[in-house]
Amino acid sequence: MITLISPAKTLDYKNPAPSKKHSDAAMLSEAERLVQVMQKKSAKKIAALMSVNDQIAQLNYERYQNWSTPFSPENAKQALYAFQGDVYRGLGAADFSTEDENFAQDHMRILSGLYGLLRPLDLMQAYRLEMGTKLKTTRGKNLYEFWKSRVTDLLNEELEKHDQKVIVNLASNEYWNVVDPKKLNAEIITPTFKDNKNGEYKFIQTYGKEARGYMTRWIIKNKVDRVEDLKAFDLKGYYFAPDPSSESQPVYHRDQK
Repeated sequence: MITLISPAKTLDYKNPAPSKKHSDAAMLSEAERLVQVMQKKSAKKIAALMSVNDQIAQLNYERYQNWSTPFSPENAKQALYAFQGDVYRGLGAADFSTEDENFAQDHMRILSGLYGLLRPLDLMQAYRLEMGTKLKTTRGKNLYEFWKSRVTDLLNEELEKHDQKVIVNLASNEYWNVVDPKKLNAEIITPTFKDNKNGEYKFIQTYGKEARGYMTRWIIKNKVDRVEDLKAFDLKGYYFAPDPSSESQPVYHRDQK
């Protein structure tokens, strides 16, 4: 069973990672092709491409100009500890034990606009390139066309190592859309998290993102590797709601934060 999550825009390269263990991204050469495209763009063009302000555009212009291989702990950081934001706040990886890291490395993957598919301990250099970016390459007009078959094929390779051929999709739609479900050799489970607001259960974006992190943390901490065990998820007040759930789309409610 593999849990899929999205990356984050916010990165932390100031604080040292709590672990020295690291690995190399499987599709680093593919990422390098994208970097070469981005290195030809001015800060002004990056601002227009990403719909960001001049300050963010300049930062990412500099990131791409300085991006270089080979990666090492001196010039890069493990994805698990570099990404910040709502999902990663829920994930709370800073207190992971060695056993937690090992389980995450085998059972969790991060979708990425630049790196395609990352294992938690894969080193990465700082970047911003959302999967929905309409970046033209020799493979097409956007990153979906650049990555789709490759990410799906790599996931299938990873699934061959697992007894349970299951993907727990905790990624946002923007990132999940890079996967081709028809070609994925797995059962796909897409949990939904809803909070009680004025007597009605609704998906609230900030809480929902954190909940994806909570479930990922719970899976890793409890070494969960079977679909039926997902119903027991109970972090931060969430509980399985059988009535609105289906086999492929379990729903979790929370009555108060």
